[in-house]
Amino acid sequence: MIGEYEVIVKSLRLQYKFTISRNITILRGDSATGKTTLIDMINSYQQNGTSSGISISCKKNCTVLTGIRWQENLRSIHDSIVFIDEGDKFALSEEFARAAQESDNYYVIATRASLSNLPYSIKEIYGIKNISGNRYQGTKRLFSEFYPLCNVDVDLIQKPDLVIVEDSNSGFQFFYDFFKKHDIKNSLYLIFAPKVFIFWGEYQQGSFFIFEILSI
Repeated sequence: MIGEYEVIVKSLRLQYKFTISRNITILRGDSATGKTTLIDMINSYQQNGTSSGISISCKKNCTVLTGIRWQENLRSIHDSIVFIDEGDKFALSEEFARAAQESDNYYVIATRASLSNLPYSIKEIYGIKNISGNRYQGTKRLFSEFYPLCNVDVDLIQKPDLVIVEDSNSGFQFFYDFFKKHDIKNSLYLIFAPKVFIFWGEYQQGSFFIFEILSI
């Protein structure tokens, strides 16, 4: 499954509209921001269809995966956008990480925990915010959307004069190519951490970044 998919989930009182563009999307934020409400609405539609008072508009099937027999249920889900609430701890497991990476689904996971077993982009970490309406009015529909929690605009990052990494092979090549692309051409690699202190004494002016320095 590839590409971007717009999802609209709505009831008489509430509407969510957002776009999913990668296989792993993370929903974070404080309690009562709407994460569980969104997933509950999708689950209600999944169980009761239009009689639930919920409608879902998306080119892909939207479904909720819960902790009860999740392995068995996931094997029957294909080419879908799968939503998982933060109460379902199986999403933190290595077993789920393997199953997710081997499947053809997209996953939207509401959690405030660290998902160290899953590879996901910091660009795909979102909160939920209201863009119109008032939850206390009781008469108007409340409109909500996703917003990115991580600002990854490289132009806003302070550019160092020098970059130091501990790896002379792939790590060095990655950082060298990345910073060269952004006009930071003076790159240096160091293999042993003690050399950092020597270098610090020699490099008195300017700023530099240190990546993955070994401690020995």
